Amino acid sequence: MKLATLVLQDGTVIEGQAFGAETNAVFELVFNTSMTGYQEILTDPSYRGQGVLFTVSHIGNVGINLEDDESAKPQVSAAVIRSLSPVVSNWRSALSLSDWLAQHGVPGISGVDTRWLTRKLRDGGTQKAALSTKGTSPEKLLAMARDWAGLDGRDMVKEVTCEESYRWVDDEGSKWVKPVISDQLSVVSRPWSIVAYDFGIKENILRHLSSYGAHVTVVPADTTADEVLAMKPDGVFLSNGPGDPAGLPYAVEAVSGLIQSGVPMFGICLGHQLIGRALGADTHRLKFGHHGGNHPVQYLPNGEVLITAQNHNYCVTEGDLNKDEVEITYKSLNDDSLEGLRMKNKPVFSVQFHPESAPGPHDAHDIFGEFFKMIGGK
Repeated sequence: MKLATLVLQDGTVIEGQAFGAETNAVFELVFNTSMTGYQEILTDPSYRGQGVLFTVSHIGNVGINLEDDESAKPQVSAAVIRSLSPVVSNWRSALSLSDWLAQHGVPGISGVDTRWLTRKLRDGGTQKAALSTKGTSPEKLLAMARDWAGLDGRDMVKEVTCEESYRWVDDEGSKWVKPVISDQLSVVSRPWSIVAYDFGIKENILRHLSSYGAHVTVVPADTTADEVLAMKPDGVFLSNGPGDPAGLPYAVEAVSGLIQSGVPMFGICLGHQLIGRALGADTHRLKFGHHGGNHPVQYLPNGEVLITAQNHNYCVTEGDLNKDEVEITYKSLNDDSLEGLRMKNKPVFSVQFHPESAPGPHDAHDIFGEFFKMIGGK
């Protein structure tokens, strides 16, 4: 295999074997602790502008299949792994991980001491980095990493949102999310109409929303509150997405207008952060973010603990929220950061984690049901 070189902004140089595309890439390097689901991770639009360091040691063994994508293509800037499987063994596989990344221009490096590198990021924080799979010198890669503007304050959503509105129609992957039948949901004479903002929405979110029988219309990130309200939705969903919520003032303005309208609203991840900012809170960067499928959060009203999937670098600053208007619902058991909120006098709630998590864990799936119960009770 060809040589690959990874250089961090602090001057650390790491050499390994190249796979994927033959190119250079500059990105923010983060680590993900999920044990499975590398394809879903690589196609998650929330990773735009980032390179993913996988802590699980063996990647690529089940190849790539078209049913498990969370978006139309890999969204990461690079993949950093310990060991690339030399064999693909799965009946659904259409091509190898390396070939798939090469088709989409994404480089990878294997043979990395990922335990050591993960500890470095955990202890020192997230770093900008540059990767070359085509022989670029470490000196030039270091300059590239240090000169890169990074993600703070940038609008990364514009790179992943849809260009125009569309109606979500279930694809083959919907067989992984079964239709929901619940006596607790209000009986209505027509399907609920949901407008979902695409800030980088994952397809499994759309599968969950539609599993309740809802008609889901996906709209671009810059859609105004008035445009959404003109569609007369029963509820509005705010999706996950990449980058810094501080770089999205137009989205905060829309969310603020929707809150004032009284329409039921549910936000996940970036959507949660936008609700927080619309309510007057700031957001701040976490030291190394939360990325993985094994993050414990506690539901404060009853003490229940959920194991959740997470993918974010920024967090709503809890102290900025007006506790007369907002109830804190979830907290991280790893670092006590804010993981969920609910307005006391408006039908609005949000979570920082990913209840749609694919491939798992599935502890938080029922949170989608809370959204539809809220709609049914309006």
